[in-house]
Amino acid sequence: MATLKDFRDERLRKLEDLKKLGFNPYPADSHRTHMAGDIVSKFDELEHQTVTVAGRITGIRKFGKLAFIVVKDFSGEIQLFLQEGHVSEREVMAGRLSIADIPLLDTADFVEATGEIIKSKTGEVSIFVTDLRLLTKSLRPLPSAQEGFTNKEERMRRRYIDMGVNQDVRDRFVRRSKFWQATRDYLNQNGFIEINIPVLEHTTGGADATPFVTHMDALDQDFYLRISHELPLKRLLGAGYEKVYDIGPRFRNENYSDEHLPEHVAMEWYWAYASWQDGMKFMEGMYKSVLEQTFGTLQFKLGNFNVDMSGQWEVWDYATVIEERYGIDVYESSLDDVKKALADNKLEVEQTENRSRGIDKLWKNIRKDVTGPVWLINTPKFISPLAKSNPDDDRVVQRFQPVIAGSELGNGFSELNDPIDQLNRFVEQQSMRDAGDDEAMMLDIDFIEMLEYGMPPACGWGYSERVFWIFEGVTAREGVPFPQLRPEIDSTTREIYPDLPLH
Repeated sequence: MATLKDFRDERLRKLEDLKKLGFNPYPADSHRTHMAGDIVSKFDELEHQTVTVAGRITGIRKFGKLAFIVVKDFSGEIQLFLQEGHVSEREVMAGRLSIADIPLLDTADFVEATGEIIKSKTGEVSIFVTDLRLLTKSLRPLPSAQEGFTNKEERMRRRYIDMGVNQDVRDRFVRRSKFWQATRDYLNQNGFIEINIPVLEHTTGGADATPFVTHMDALDQDFYLRISHELPLKRLLGAGYEKVYDIGPRFRNENYSDEHLPEHVAMEWYWAYASWQDGMKFMEGMYKSVLEQTFGTLQFKLGNFNVDMSGQWEVWDYATVIEERYGIDVYESSLDDVKKALADNKLEVEQTENRSRGIDKLWKNIRKDVTGPVWLINTPKFISPLAKSNPDDDRVVQRFQPVIAGSELGNGFSELNDPIDQLNRFVEQQSMRDAGDDEAMMLDIDFIEMLEYGMPPACGWGYSERVFWIFEGVTAREGVPFPQLRPEIDSTTREIYPDLPLH
């Protein structure tokens, strides 16, 4: 049975034959005039026109003086019909192949073809080829549609094959692009300004997360990769901007899960003079707009959940939900009470002596069964150190979180702008950090200085591409083009390149 190396050796032979004939197997130009999908869908308008198409070969059949080649571009597939006497003779300087050169082609090669748009005798839209050029000689075969490409490990490691062979995967990342474009469009249409902020920070904050550390040689100093967009964007509010946002990667040095990746794309906006109720209303509209533009519907089957995003959202109070489920008073119950509730529900938490982490774990056990959409409000202050206290109850903050299909799919606040209150909360967080909680926030004195100059009251919001993953119905790794994996070099590559220092 032929191996991958055998197929590659055969293609290398064809590559050398092409070079001996004088062809450049990797020319720098193409002259495509039409996409394959447009030709098929607009056949009645384009019939008999002469066009040039380009794409990857997915099938070749040759019968004496006739040949049929199927090529695929991003829009779809089209058949090339080649007939001896109609196809130009070999012209090396122009890169034109004759029909006699077709045996030097393989599936996965990229070609360009010029000819008249026709229908074959079987009724298939085709290009009756006069000129055929090789654009790229492939040295490794792609899996065929019949063979498939389904091994999860292989798919993750060679995503360029996965996207090329599995149309549903390719389409997913078109939708991912639409998701972020729809997010950007909605914000821009509502007067927000996109301002890109640094990824490297001396002090990182805005979330409970362990940061990545890197080193800048120019300054001979360590920096953190941002875990959040929050603090720099709020500095912009202090600078006088009233509606700002940024979309880009953030980094949290934590484990993988079906809903989390250490590197992922997120968006945060900040809106001066807006309340948290303004933010809730704004985000209900934004979710509907973004999901409609991305998926074309507001009704979703997400695992065991049937979610309808078109209606009115429910509103849940944090303390009420916890007390109804566990009999725990989130403000008065002791650490032992919380630990007992955790044990009774077979729940574990890394910092078992941390009361706030335990209560958060209890909430997450409720959350996993919530269909939604639900707004969770009145989060305790000890869970949300950067949010503004509710004037009606100093124990809670003005925070709103959407819960959909068992997940929290965003986070909004009335932003804290009291420098003394913020400093006290930072000091508390720093003491937790000094006691060994690597996810607690750092003391950011520069941010305190900005607040002392004055920042207007504001609402802030953030969500990550987890929103897309959930509504797409995929895990985090399936939801990004190139997930991070441990490096691995297969035996075939080692055999092909025995003299390279491959580790």
